[in-house]
Amino acid sequence: MCQFCGCRDMPLLRDYTAEHEEAVNLAGDAVRALDAGDHRRAAELAAELAAVLQSHWHGEEDGLFAQLLISGDEFAPYIDPLVVEHRELDDFLRSMDLAESADQKRFRQEVFDLHEHIAKEEDALFPASVTTLDGHQWDAAMTAWRNAHPGRDLLKS
Repeated sequence: MCQFCGCRDMPLLRDYTAEHEEAVNLAGDAVRALDAGDHRRAAELAAELAAVLQSHWHGEEDGLFAQLLISGDEFAPYIDPLVVEHRELDDFLRSMDLAESADQKRFRQEVFDLHEHIAKEEDALFPASVTTLDGHQWDAAMTAWRNAHPGRDLLKS
């Protein structure tokens, strides 16, 4: 994410970014475990990754994405493919077996693709939300985040 538009100063976007960083770190650790031949540890880390992404996607899709779509149809061609990417990665994470070489190879590609996916959100969608959403929409997006993260609070500044 850029450092110029102020996205990181907004609590919800700051937390989405922190979740992205957590996901990237877990994914990288899982790849390193695969490199070391530790398939069990890689699978554990991938399961943690899947859990982080589940709540993250739920919050994004029911919150920020939904509010942007309410704001205008121009966001659908950008958001719809992101949601498809969420579903495809979720399906793979649920079905993969990291003891299998084909799944190891695909997992590595999915990790690479995750970086690109995150860039689409942080470099375009998040800044667009800053100039598009009104106060009520931010409240609705934050409520969706809270619903997706029961028992958790937004990070402190």
